[in-house]
Amino acid sequence: MKFVVINGPNLNLLGLREPEIYGTGTFAALESYICRICEKECIAVELFQSNHEGAIVDRIQQCYGTADGIIINPAAYTHTSIAILDALKAVALPAIEVHLSDIHTREEFRQVSYAGMACIKTFAGLGFEGYRQAILYLKEYLEQR
Repeated sequence: MKFVVINGPNLNLLGLREPEIYGTGTFAALESYICRICEKECIAVELFQSNHEGAIVDRIQQCYGTADGIIINPAAYTHTSIAILDALKAVALPAIEVHLSDIHTREEFRQVSYAGMACIKTFAGLGFEGYRQAILYLKEYLEQR
């Protein structure tokens, strides 16, 4: 089983950027956390982060035929990118959306998730734990198919 975990803009600044919202854990710590969980669950994982919408679209497209599922935190592109939504729909792989903060309790413009429209589930407001839950959920989902 292979997952691709895609993180969007500014997540590379975790620990620096608004720690009262996103926590104090660094991006390196998040990637290490994800790798440990996947290793424990016997899941091959590829990690990808970009601040560029087109690069995220390209990476989603590259998942077709090479990955079993996608876990994505599109960050600010969550609320603006129909291109990411369309890429997720085009590859038609099971995808889980993750957000460190609870987008549903934040500013009104953050409460719309285009990417989430192509995902089978969303985990929001759980910090790093949301990634663990997404990995476990996606694994179980795929095993039951």
